[in-house]
Amino acid sequence: MSQPPILSYENLGLQQGGGWLFQNLDLHIGPRDRLALIGRNGAGKTTLMRLIAGQIEADKGKRTAAPGTNIIMLDQDPDVAAHATLFDFAMFDFTMTGDNAPPRHEIEAIADQLGVDLSRPSATASGGERRRAAICRALASDPDLLLLDEPTNHLDIQAIEWLEEWLGRYRGAFMVISHDRRFLTRLTRQTYWMDRGLLRRSEIGFGGYEAWTEQVYAEDARNAARLDAKLKIEEHWKERGVTARRKRNQGRLSKLIEMRAQRAAMEGPQGTAKLAASTDGSKSKTVIHADNITKSFGERKIIDGFTLRIQRGDRIGIVGANGTGKSTLIRMLTGETPPDSGKITLSPTLTGIVIDQQRKLLSPEKRVRDVLAEGSDWIDVRGVRKHVQGYLKEFLFDPSLIEARIGTLSGGEQSRILLAREFAREANLLVLDEPTNDLDLETLDLLQEVIADYDGTVLIVSHDRDFLDRTVNLTLGLSGSGKVDIIVGGYADWEAKRDRPKPTTDAKPIKNNAKTLPAKSIKSIKLSYKDQRDYDLLPAQIAEIDAAIAKAETELADPTLYGRNPDRFAKLTQMVETARAEKDTAEERWLELAIQIETLTV
Repeated sequence: MSQPPILSYENLGLQQGGGWLFQNLDLHIGPRDRLALIGRNGAGKTTLMRLIAGQIEADKGKRTAAPGTNIIMLDQDPDVAAHATLFDFAMFDFTMTGDNAPPRHEIEAIADQLGVDLSRPSATASGGERRRAAICRALASDPDLLLLDEPTNHLDIQAIEWLEEWLGRYRGAFMVISHDRRFLTRLTRQTYWMDRGLLRRSEIGFGGYEAWTEQVYAEDARNAARLDAKLKIEEHWKERGVTARRKRNQGRLSKLIEMRAQRAAMEGPQGTAKLAASTDGSKSKTVIHADNITKSFGERKIIDGFTLRIQRGDRIGIVGANGTGKSTLIRMLTGETPPDSGKITLSPTLTGIVIDQQRKLLSPEKRVRDVLAEGSDWIDVRGVRKHVQGYLKEFLFDPSLIEARIGTLSGGEQSRILLAREFAREANLLVLDEPTNDLDLETLDLLQEVIADYDGTVLIVSHDRDFLDRTVNLTLGLSGSGKVDIIVGGYADWEAKRDRPKPTTDAKPIKNNAKTLPAKSIKSIKLSYKDQRDYDLLPAQIAEIDAAIAKAETELADPTLYGRNPDRFAKLTQMVETARAEKDTAEERWLELAIQIETLTV
């Protein structure tokens, strides 16, 4: 930080349950910091944020804030019950001084941009409406420091993009807890990482988080070996599996690219399927056939003439603003709701699992053992018998939680329990409704792995753009006016095409855009000499950039550097930011070329 901090904690500590949740933490927030706060569920991220906001008192440590600093926190689950309407909640002065209620005109302007009706009674407001009302209040309060706890939960993509734009223009400091990788990567410039009771800071944003943590773990492993305490670190690596997981994810990315290329060969012009019904036992067998289906509510037609054959093994993402009909489309595709016209045909062998965001299957008084194995020590996981405690470890739980009551678990832990329970069942269709809510980044990685290894078909409704890009091979984009775009690829592919006019039959192929071309055109394309050379050389260049970043971060990690040599600190910080941008550009270029090469082999 080149300017004095607006808020600091020294030797911060907080007790919880008879022990220390964390202690001896130092934290400094500058006036223009854009901080990501990262850590596993249960590490204490939300608690730390509440301490910063002044909502709770620390058990030890010194808190220093610049005079007049206005700190506003956007809670993960806003409590609106005490207010008659959402507007009353948004206007309420939580300091009880009568001086800090946000201006009415500011709240109304933000509400209009977010599309929320603040006159709605609080008792009947949805989670998304409560979240929008809380955003209105927080942003209108003119904060110097804005604390955001999972701000994208319950927001649709349009609202998330609006919030990104607002924060991009915001002149104060903010700290954000989020599982939304795209949101974090676009906005943050510094990172605090809560890990094993420590709080580490890096002067790079979330885009460099994975490389930084791998460096830290590698150094920990070296230190542990020297201190003859290697077993402790190895246990942590077994849980986290940083390097191994990264390699597996690279393999799964290649597999996903291959699946997208295969799907591109099956599709005709945008929005039209040209698949013939398959009656054999291959993985291309049609499991759901939607034939010219239509659905209306009153005079509003939300699905109009939609046709698609869903194949065994497809991973399909469904995106669109709230109210465009995503849930309705899911219910029709799974046979729960009939269309007004047209026909839905389901494979007679189709058996489904639906995991929704309401956790309806979880009762607070039940034990983890009761939910997973009906009180037994053993659970059948898709035909394989496993011990419950061993199965818990696969989902990143401490096995000792086997007797814990569901009501004592965090929201993220409850979501993981639900995933563990449902993924144990034998089924060939998996429906996930907003599966990323309340999950930490490690659990998201795990969920991506499970989906990639799942043998059946997957339907995902999500507003998490990065998650969709990492998991789906086909995206259905709903406009709310009846049109459903069918796009091969993930969210980024849909985003790139949704605002473009449909190409005419005379349109010429666009150079270097092979993944969107019909299969016959693709086969006639070859990589240029420059493209092939870039594809061969970029991995080594990316590795060199990574090494340079890691070296600079090692020096920046010295807490005394800024005090000793502020010019060196500023130079290193700028170098890391520049190198990170170069790496992002190189990785995007290599991925584009990898997609083209995979496509050319179809």
